[in-house]
Amino acid sequence: MRPPSRPPSRPPARSGSGAPARPPERRPRPPAAPGLAARVLAVDGLEKVLRHGAALEEAAEGFDPALEPRDRALAFRIMATAVRRLGTLRLVLGRLLERGLPKSAPRLEAILLAGATQLLFMDVPDHAAVGLSVDLARADRSTAGFSALANAVLRRLAREKQALLAGIDPVEADTPDWLRARWRAAYGAEAARAICAINAVEPPLDITVKADPERWAQALSGEVLPTGSVRIVQAGPVRALPGFADGEWWVQDAAAALPSRLLGEVKGLKVADLCAAPGGKTAQLAAAGAQVTAVDRSGARIGRLKENLARLRLSAKVVAGDVLEFRDGPFDAVLLDAPCTATGTLRRHPDIAITKRPGDVAALAELQGRLLAHAADLVRPGGTLVYSTCSLEPEEGEAQVERFLAAHPDFARAPLAPGEIAGIDPFITPQGELRTLPSGWVRGEPERSGLDGFFATRLRRLR
Repeated sequence: MRPPSRPPSRPPARSGSGAPARPPERRPRPPAAPGLAARVLAVDGLEKVLRHGAALEEAAEGFDPALEPRDRALAFRIMATAVRRLGTLRLVLGRLLERGLPKSAPRLEAILLAGATQLLFMDVPDHAAVGLSVDLARADRSTAGFSALANAVLRRLAREKQALLAGIDPVEADTPDWLRARWRAAYGAEAARAICAINAVEPPLDITVKADPERWAQALSGEVLPTGSVRIVQAGPVRALPGFADGEWWVQDAAAALPSRLLGEVKGLKVADLCAAPGGKTAQLAAAGAQVTAVDRSGARIGRLKENLARLRLSAKVVAGDVLEFRDGPFDAVLLDAPCTATGTLRRHPDIAITKRPGDVAALAELQGRLLAHAADLVRPGGTLVYSTCSLEPEEGEAQVERFLAAHPDFARAPLAPGEIAGIDPFITPQGELRTLPSGWVRGEPERSGLDGFFATRLRRLR
């Protein structure tokens, strides 16, 4: 917020009678410019992500709940878009900052990134994007001396958008080299490029409904996807949408809704959902009539799981603890959605491109192997084990299963059959496993297309 100016100090004036004149009335502090609160949140959040390695969702948890939902939603959209297009934005700003960013004002980068995001990738008037960014620079002691620089940079960007973007390939700029190389090796150059391209587009909102997806698609101006999820392109604040407070649906990417369906009919079965929070798969299983035990080690995420179940009016046994120390069972079915690099969700969680490193793949694959072996011990003979990850890396999916089967002759694949689950035939591999790519499901414009990258396999315990 821009501080109010003070009049210059001067001796008090005297009236003709010699009495001091009435002091001038103090002007009230001007109200914050409309939209400034959202920009403050966005810049604060960007600093947490870029300078402190926080995830976007973690940064958003610090948003003031008293603020208008639309301000919080706008702030998150600015943050997410800035992180999603970070490579492009830094190249553009680099063309405008001949001497680079001042080291004495690290917050200035977040201010410029937020402003440039609005100018290049959002439907925000240029004058608002520039003016509010300059206000932010003036209001902070560390950046006040560079407010003129911020003004000049963003005004020039507003004038020369297309020229400054010329020659920048977002597929190359906005995806780390190591990820692009991995995806080319795993899926080919064309598929890798398509994945990078769709990751640059803001994702739609997918929800899973308890019943009657057609009715909810109409009520929410969405569409029913082939698998039964409902997709909404322009949702606004989620909590304000019809049916949310009433517990009629929950947010869940269309791909994330598939692994639990590999278990088939679960009504009356004893099912363990391991690494369960925040609870989308637990909700699916409970809504289908399973007796669910949901296990997760994160206290905060367990809290969210319980809140979600309460809102949805669904019940499950919730266990807070390390999955590797969980000894209940045996279960008719076990679903393990294992911790992973989550590279298949980069479109929805673009901070992954910043927070993940190549070495994370091997480290997480080792953990997944231990979790999978432990999950196998919880399955009764004749029971089913579904293993899934939201990673595009074969070491965390296909290769993980091959290692498991080589070490566990008492398990075998139970391959998915064509037509078994509506809408997934394009995602069934020759081994009968599930592999979705973010570039799948081209449904017209990019904003309506795609889904998270997931791997899932169904295994049967033989004895």
